[in-house]
Amino acid sequence: MYQNVIFDLDGTLLNTLDDLADAGNWVCRNQGWPEHSLDEYKYFVGNGMAKLVERFSPEEFRGQDQIKKTLAEFMPYYEAHKADKTAVYAGMPEMLDKLRKAGIHIAVLTNKADSVAGSVVEEYYPEVFSVVQGAVPEKPTKPDPTLLLELMKRLGAGREDTLFVGDSNVDIQTAKNGQLDSCGVLWGFRGRQELEEEGATYLAQTPEELAELILK
Repeated sequence: MYQNVIFDLDGTLLNTLDDLADAGNWVCRNQGWPEHSLDEYKYFVGNGMAKLVERFSPEEFRGQDQIKKTLAEFMPYYEAHKADKTAVYAGMPEMLDKLRKAGIHIAVLTNKADSVAGSVVEEYYPEVFSVVQGAVPEKPTKPDPTLLLELMKRLGAGREDTLFVGDSNVDIQTAKNGQLDSCGVLWGFRGRQELEEEGATYLAQTPEELAELILK
């Protein structure tokens, strides 16, 4: 049984895709750029807000200075609308409650900006997670393991008893870089093929399957 479980946020704990896509397309409309479909945004997200902005921007607007300007336009709108359509995945609150009752430490590591990550998690999972760590400007984001290893130190977690859970190749890469077992969830933004090809240790079709895996 794992003693510590670290979760990705977007596509794992919360379905945030609609709000992220709406904010991105709002910027695109303001700028007179082409908008994008929800399926496209599934592949735009996962590497942090700056990378999301870069991916929805036309190629000629992907310079470093332009990305900063677009991000400054995107973030206030997203922060104001981050809970318009976002919802928990069915079965996740019950699964997390089961883990907590079993004495397992649970935390969140996300590439969502740290300035919004904590409030988003608390709104949908109040007083559930002991640690929520988002992206901070001075440190590299997932799949770099820097923030993961810092979070594990705060938890007092060892590599052998910690599982990383996420929905994308970025999450599986993060686990590999931190020398952790990983579980890819199949209800998120990506899919089985991506997670298998990246080498996920386990796959879970439902939150119930995930709980069984963790508690076995």
